[in-house]
Amino acid sequence: MHDDRTLVEARLRRVLDERIRPAVYPEAVPLDVAVWHAPGEPVPVAEGLAAAPEPIAAGTAWGAPWGTSWFTVTGTVPREWTGRTVEALLDLGFDESVPGFQSEGLVYRPDGSPVKGLNPRNHWVRVGSPVDGGEQVRLHIEAASNPVILGHPRFQPTQLGDKETAGDDPLYTLGRMDLAVFDETVWHLVMDLEVAGELMAELPVESARRWELLRAVDRALDAVDLQDVNGTAEAARARLAEVLSAPAVPSAHRISAVGHAHIDSAWLWPLRETVRKVARTAANMTALLEDDPDFVFAMSQAQQWAWIKEHRPEVWARVIKAVATGRFVPAGGMWVESDTNMPGSEAMARQFVHGKRFFIDEFGVDNEEVWLPDTFGFAAGLPQIIKAAGSKRLLTQKISWSQTNTFPHHTFLWEGIDGTRIFTHFPPVDTYNCSMSGRELAHAARNFKDKGVARHSLAPTGWGDGGGGTTREMVAKAARVRDLEGSATVTWETPADFFAKAEAEYANPPVWAGELYLELHRATLTSQAKTKQGNRRSEMLLREAELWAATAAVRAGAAYPYEQLDRIWKTVLLHQFHDILPGSSIAWVHREARKTYEAVARELNALIDAAQRALAGEASGGTLLFNSAPHTRHGVRAGGAGRPGPGVATRAMAREEGGYVLENDLLRVEIDDRGLVVSAYDRSAGRETVAPGRAANLLQLHPDFPNKWDAWDVDEFYRNTVTDLVGRDELSLDGETVRVRRSFGGSQVTQLLTLAGGRLDIVTEVDWHETEKFLKLAFPLDVHADRYASESQFGHNFRPTHTNTSWEAAKFEACNHRFVHVEEPGWGVALVNDSTYGHDVTRTVGEGGTTTTVRVSLLRAPRFPDPETDQGVHTFRHALVPGAAIGDAVREGWFVNLPERRVPGGAEVEPLVAVDDDAVVVTAVKLADDESGDVVVRFHESRGGRARATLTAAFPFADVVATDLLERPLSGEPRRDGNAVSLSLRPFELVTLRFSRSAG
Repeated sequence: MHDDRTLVEARLRRVLDERIRPAVYPEAVPLDVAVWHAPGEPVPVAEGLAAAPEPIAAGTAWGAPWGTSWFTVTGTVPREWTGRTVEALLDLGFDESVPGFQSEGLVYRPDGSPVKGLNPRNHWVRVGSPVDGGEQVRLHIEAASNPVILGHPRFQPTQLGDKETAGDDPLYTLGRMDLAVFDETVWHLVMDLEVAGELMAELPVESARRWELLRAVDRALDAVDLQDVNGTAEAARARLAEVLSAPAVPSAHRISAVGHAHIDSAWLWPLRETVRKVARTAANMTALLEDDPDFVFAMSQAQQWAWIKEHRPEVWARVIKAVATGRFVPAGGMWVESDTNMPGSEAMARQFVHGKRFFIDEFGVDNEEVWLPDTFGFAAGLPQIIKAAGSKRLLTQKISWSQTNTFPHHTFLWEGIDGTRIFTHFPPVDTYNCSMSGRELAHAARNFKDKGVARHSLAPTGWGDGGGGTTREMVAKAARVRDLEGSATVTWETPADFFAKAEAEYANPPVWAGELYLELHRATLTSQAKTKQGNRRSEMLLREAELWAATAAVRAGAAYPYEQLDRIWKTVLLHQFHDILPGSSIAWVHREARKTYEAVARELNALIDAAQRALAGEASGGTLLFNSAPHTRHGVRAGGAGRPGPGVATRAMAREEGGYVLENDLLRVEIDDRGLVVSAYDRSAGRETVAPGRAANLLQLHPDFPNKWDAWDVDEFYRNTVTDLVGRDELSLDGETVRVRRSFGGSQVTQLLTLAGGRLDIVTEVDWHETEKFLKLAFPLDVHADRYASESQFGHNFRPTHTNTSWEAAKFEACNHRFVHVEEPGWGVALVNDSTYGHDVTRTVGEGGTTTTVRVSLLRAPRFPDPETDQGVHTFRHALVPGAAIGDAVREGWFVNLPERRVPGGAEVEPLVAVDDDAVVVTAVKLADDESGDVVVRFHESRGGRARATLTAAFPFADVVATDLLERPLSGEPRRDGNAVSLSLRPFELVTLRFSRSAG
């Protein structure tokens, strides 16, 4: 037989595009359209419905950037359409190539009840099926004219990312606004032909099944009268029936489809627009659930559910009804799909506390699956947090974006730093916007790396980011491949059902230990420095506010601000979303974030001040030092307040060779005439810190123009060119502080260097006005180390300093929290910070031995999506700690991030709890969220070893129990002796204790 594949395939494409798809709507009449443009920000639904619109015709431009327009469409169903299915086709000017990134709408009835969302690939509204003819149609559309930020070509600087700079020129042209007959038979023929054609294209040419499909498609096209598609569609479908009913082979890959609409809580749109995106999508999905009894939809991010409840009660009512059926599934158990690299220990825990509690309180649902398809890598401390929250499974897809190495598993156990293992799945479909195409399903089956021992994978199915979620076309395709020869089988299932099947069939999955590092988007650890600083400082202020408010409640009977702290925590957690904290959103988002963090700081500082004043008592001319850190400092106990002991005196003098010397009994630091640190001598160990012939505190400037994803990426070739900033405008001594000022390009840097006991504090103020540059601060250390430690949630993880394999080489930029630590046996160095996350560590070998260079990443200047990223003044604080063991790094990291507070007062303030081993770090002291007045204490082993300690509560309590993160009791009784609890902790073990207070 002659090979006519290309002929038939080309025929299929043209006939579908030019004849069959247009015949889905064979008859149409125009609707009358009127519009009212809201003058500013979005208005309440009632106001939009009541506004007086003016006529507008198809083909008219509308929609200033970030505007809202209320369209009213009216019409009458023709009498001759009686008995037929009729839909309104409402095209706001959509571009189907970018669903989710442009104009969107939500359709309402005149009474204000929502109907469904309008999106580029879903802009129909059912009017009747069947109609009687003569019905009056009146619909209202709340339309958002969101600009396309990620346009073509991509990554071009644009002022559209902020309404303050976007201008007011209309962005869209109103398209087709019609009433039309919907021919369901022709629509089903389109689905049949698409499924057959897409499956056919994925099968081997030598496969008999491919040729069976080809011949069936050819016969079906023969049956179509191109001048009467509607009259011949049923006959064409009949010729496809046999090939579309052949069952799948027993060994076929099995896909659990989960309806999904991944919606970034902010990204190329502001937070307020996400509120509306979520409402549109939820309206769509509740409607689709009513239409199809097999469909299942999962929505993550409790914050987004809360937005619907608060802002769209009409949609919320439909969501509640859908959840009750078990097919609209709360997923993930987190407040938002946060970044997991940068949030601190407590913040990461609270993502689960607030997320899971919302779903439990609203729906009685305590799901066990963590849903993070789009997060940019996963910190090694996360498995223990997941387990401590009562969850046990994780789904993500993003690791498939890694540029260098292909991850070896799709289903596996992920082991964290403490040994906790979490059952984890990476969908081999390699997208969280699956559309049920034959290409996607075939890729999932071919790509699945666990063949032979497992057969199940998951496919999140639907358009995200405001694209409207799953479509009826996706549901129709899924029905056809439920059990179809040549294809993977597809079944709509909840995430829990998928995981149960996957776990049951894969009793001994492989194990991946340590972080799940994404070999991409590394620059998100640095972009938008003020957002990152706002996050870190908010986390620290929340710790202080909870600690002192709880202490004031127990000691002084002060009211504990439950609702206020709950609200602030949710605000901070929201801003840890994986496009806000990473710095990859538009200018509008980060401008608002800066204001939000400032407001959070004011509110938390007021709470802290009120609690501390309640505790300090009458001033009597005295001053108390409040130490919020989990270690004793300056003679003041951890979490307490008292009179500080004597400090370590610093001596400052001129250096013979030029520059200055700072020294005390612990440390001698030499700063040369360039303002660089050429010596940091540890007096106790008799050891030099700075590598021979090198200089620390060295600012280095690189060009930074990645191949794509400007705010997200830094490509390794940035290192090929570097400028050492060694010129200075000023070098002076002010008391015990050395001041250095430099200028470069359009920017200036001022640094203040001071000794603080055994560490060198460096405050760096940068007035930054560069473009596409990367600023680093380098510390070449005289340390021979093949690995280094960086702090993560509830512990630290190790990374190699060498590049033996491509896996190590790919980690050329990584995340730390408060410290990076390098050491030889018996002696190490810590570099701590108050607000930076990105860093790199490299090693070189010369005549003087091995040099390990630690560089912190300070600033970038990408131009997309925010063309003014990081322009302006920034202040960073770092400290070099020579002779530091890992415990010193932990302690100094806390000290730098939690400065003491001095408050007038005369009362000594004993800490609520005390631990007799510095290896055990208390991360939270608070009152229980249920407002019972119980005291909750969370702590962990911080050094990676075993710890035996005693925790003493300085208040009477009737009982103490271990709990999960949600403060629910766990099995097992803590060992108690009076007011003391005996602790025996494994490396990095996380524990939460709940103390029931008593009166005596």
